[in-house]
Amino acid sequence: MSTATTTIPGLVSGTYALDVAHTEIGFTVRHLMTKVRGVFKEFSGEIVVKDSLEESTANVSVELASVHTRSEQRDGHLRSGDFFDAENSPKMTFVSTGIKPEGDDYILAGELTIKDVTKPIEFAVEFLGVEQNAYGQTIIGFEGSTSISRKDWGIDFNVPLEGGKLLIGDKVDIHLDVQAALQA
Repeated sequence: MSTATTTIPGLVSGTYALDVAHTEIGFTVRHLMTKVRGVFKEFSGEIVVKDSLEESTANVSVELASVHTRSEQRDGHLRSGDFFDAENSPKMTFVSTGIKPEGDDYILAGELTIKDVTKPIEFAVEFLGVEQNAYGQTIIGFEGSTSISRKDWGIDFNVPLEGGKLLIGDKVDIHLDVQAALQA
C-alpha cells in the first residue's frame, strides 16, 4: 500500500517502473568539431520511493547493443570491443547509493557499471512532478544529467589527428528524461 511522502507534494511511496515509451537514456560526445548524440533503445529499471526520500533507490539496466546514433556503421563500431564490447559485456547498470536535496533539485549518487568496471557517479536531477495518467496510474517525471570520462571505464579507443588532437572526446555527457509509473 502506498503512503504519502512529506518531501514532495503528491509523491507516494511505492515501486515505479520506468515507462520505456516515455523515457530516454542518451549521451553526447565530441567528434571532431561537432557532437555525436545517441540513445539506448532497450532498458529497464525501477525507482523505489520510500516514506523518507533519502532512503529511496533507483536501479537501471541498459542493453548496450541497443545503442542508436543514426548511423548503423557507427553503432556497430560502438558495439565492438573498441568501445562497449556488447557481446562480452552486454549491459550497463546504474544502482543508486543515495539521494539528497540541493536547492529545488536533487543529487542522485550511485554506481555505474560499464564493461565490468564500476565507478561512483552523481546525477543532477530536476523533479518534474507527479500526475495521474488517463488510466488513473500515478506517474512521476524527472530529468537528470552527468558527465563522465569514458577512459575511467576502459573505453579509450581513439584516432590521433594533426596537432596532437584526437578524433573522439573523452568527456561523455549523459542525460535522462524519465517517466515512471507506480506499480500496483
